[in-house]
Amino acid sequence: MQQHAEAIFREHGGQLRMSEAIGHGITPYTLYTLRDRGVIKLISRGVYRLTELPPLSTPDLVTVSLRYPNAVVCLISALAYHAITTQIPHEVSVAVPRNSRLPSLDHPPVRAHRFSTGSYQTGIEIHEIDGAAVRIYDREKTLADCFKFRNRVGMDVVLEALRLHRERNRLDVAALLGYARVCRVEKVMHPYLEASL
Repeated sequence: MQQHAEAIFREHGGQLRMSEAIGHGITPYTLYTLRDRGVIKLISRGVYRLTELPPLSTPDLVTVSLRYPNAVVCLISALAYHAITTQIPHEVSVAVPRNSRLPSLDHPPVRAHRFSTGSYQTGIEIHEIDGAAVRIYDREKTLADCFKFRNRVGMDVVLEALRLHRERNRLDVAALLGYARVCRVEKVMHPYLEASL
């Protein structure tokens, strides 16, 4: 039974939430036995990973995405992922739909933001990180979100991200303005955008 459980882990990228493992026929007893034998390890409450796998490159993003698959990495965490900030996130910022339960973890620390339906659903990219599907807003959507949350993020951080994105990538102005309309920050963003182009 334990070899079968290990095979199930391997089939699913080497990491599973407890509910997923049980759904695939692995009993809690088998999970705990595998953990006690050192075959799997608990990387966050309810999330197990094969110990034979290489270390996670971005453990915080992977852990949060495994625990909360509907959360979308946003704001400074997304800026850091896209390498358009000099800020080092001390928590994982995620967006959730306005009426959903806010995620909370002991580690890593999570800062959840409730987004309206349109704003939450727009601009999501799915990135494969260490075998996990991580939902992250694209660069332009992240910039629009940062303008919306400029009082929390800091206007200096927003302007730095806009400048770095323009220098390192091709800024898609049409997409950025579309996201600005969705986030209702078009009037706020317009003067900064004109000055930077």
